[in-house]
Amino acid sequence: MEVTRRISVLSDFEIGKQLGRGKFGTVFLARTKKSHFPCAIKVIFKKQIVKNKLEHQIRREIEIMCHLQHPHILQLYTYFHDHKRIYLVLEYAFLGQMYTELRRLGRFSESRSATYIYQLCDALMYCHRMKVIHRDIKPENLLLGFHQELKLSDFGWAVHAPSLRRTLCGTIDYLAPEMVAGVSHDERVDHWTVGVLCYEMLCGKPPFEHPNTQDTYACIRTAKYTFPPVITPMAQDMISKVFF
Repeated sequence: MEVTRRISVLSDFEIGKQLGRGKFGTVFLARTKKSHFPCAIKVIFKKQIVKNKLEHQIRREIEIMCHLQHPHILQLYTYFHDHKRIYLVLEYAFLGQMYTELRRLGRFSESRSATYIYQLCDALMYCHRMKVIHRDIKPENLLLGFHQELKLSDFGWAVHAPSLRRTLCGTIDYLAPEMVAGVSHDERVDHWTVGVLCYEMLCGKPPFEHPNTQDTYACIRTAKYTFPPVITPMAQDMISKVFF
């Protein structure tokens, strides 16, 4: 692999099309000039980071990703910065976000869902062995490689375990009860999200989704949800065991 964690500069890369845009930066398709190795470059604007007081969070995200190497975790190859921007050179996930594919199809088959859940659990078991809690697992943060293999990405809310934090972070529909309650949490918040994702993959929407945020919180606290007929008894059993 030609991309290594040496000191890099932007001129080492040819920048291609925009792949995505977020609040604090933009992701571009790129390749190295020397060997044409494909990658993605996440460009983060320092001004926005300082304005939102996220300097420590960005440092933690980079530090965590530098120590994670797993086939189902998006790899951080290297990083560098100039006076205005931070550049993260990442593995390129050829098929993009799982979110896009799930919205296109409406839902996944049970066999495809089982494959993705297995790969996600494999990645999470590795993270938890490395004492890392992701805390923001959702379809937008699950990418798909060339062979449709899952890649867990975006460690912006990740922390080292054990965590005494009570931060309400992540996306509402995927929050675990202890995060909604504002109490300290551990890696089990990631386990909860596996159940939410399994449900969503099989029927196209998360189990606790409501138009009203407070109703969503109430359903999460009490694990109140129903199964549509499309979810088989075996899948229902697995999801129920995750939530209890």
